[in-house]
Amino acid sequence: MSLLSPLFVNCAGILHTVIYVFGFPYATALIIYKWRRRHLSGHHNIEDFLQNNKLVPVRYSYSNIKKMAKGFKEKLGEGGYGSVYKAKLRSGRLVAIKMLGKSKANGQDFINEVATIGRIHHVNVVRLIGFCVEGSKRALVYDFMPNGSLDKYLFSQQGGISLNCEKMFEIALGVARGIEYLHRGCEMQILHFDIKPHNILLDENFLPKVSDFGLARLCPLDNSIVSLTAARGTIGYIAPELFYKNIGGISYKADVYSFGMLLMEMAGKRKNLNATIEKSSQIYFPTWVFDQLNDGKDIKIEDATEEEEKIIKKMIIVALWCIQMKPSDRPPMNKAVEMLEGEIESLDMPPKPFLYPQQMPEVVPGDNSSTTSASTVTNSTEIVLIADANQTM
Repeated sequence: MSLLSPLFVNCAGILHTVIYVFGFPYATALIIYKWRRRHLSGHHNIEDFLQNNKLVPVRYSYSNIKKMAKGFKEKLGEGGYGSVYKAKLRSGRLVAIKMLGKSKANGQDFINEVATIGRIHHVNVVRLIGFCVEGSKRALVYDFMPNGSLDKYLFSQQGGISLNCEKMFEIALGVARGIEYLHRGCEMQILHFDIKPHNILLDENFLPKVSDFGLARLCPLDNSIVSLTAARGTIGYIAPELFYKNIGGISYKADVYSFGMLLMEMAGKRKNLNATIEKSSQIYFPTWVFDQLNDGKDIKIEDATEEEEKIIKKMIIVALWCIQMKPSDRPPMNKAVEMLEGEIESLDMPPKPFLYPQQMPEVVPGDNSSTTSASTVTNSTEIVLIADANQTM
């Protein structure tokens, strides 16, 4: 029986008593009262936060939001958070308005966004212009990004415009600088926890902007480890320490891992995990590409020049460092930026990356060889292969 069962039984007992003593109308009124109290607590949480913090973004009324979006006619996208609409300020400036859906966390996702990007400004972080809180209506107003999100340009088989190698590298470097700023450039350390292609927006010049801070956490710069009650992020980009507590504490290195998985996809222009690929050795791209490089083989890219292949190889090596299983083996973001900016000849090959801790070699006493737990690895692989890479936890 779950921990919530006694509470559920108690509530059910109260409801049955109310129905028995007062009748069904009173029971209905009790349910409505409970729902309204929970709903209002989220609204009060947000209002308390807004009153206790001096914020740069403008607070708009819902009527203004609706007018700017022309009745929410032009939808740009939607997800688990809600929907995004194209809008225009009175000055003529184009903006994107994110209308948040019903929050399961008492408005904490809204507070996270405003508390983080509402305080900062960086060329590679999306700018929050304003917000709206009016009853159950919650909206965030951002700069409009005409080129949409990075995921549209990564995987050629999905159609659309394909970016050349140099542009992809510039975007990767911009994302790295944006994350580095979040980790080291603010009064508080900002941990994003959801770095992925969908959350990298591109302006008219394809300048990347890190966006969507609904899962972000603020913590002191000198606080290296944070406490989380549950894993957060998107399958395929979540750092392993959010699931496996024995490999290291949760810190800014979780963002480094997510960036590494993103960088690997940018270099390979394919999903890191692809169960439909013909060669089984290439299902998990990071392991396959490591073996290629470690055996002294070059990664050949169709129609790529020698210089472009060097850039791709550098991106892959940096990505391999960033996705090391143990957080302590990953570089901080400033080091990742330094490696991307430097020459490929100065980069060392990292250890082989693994998808699960169970795949890591175990040293057997008295034997120089190493073994892995095959049954555990197989079970784990099945779990990830059926998981949707775009599913947010």
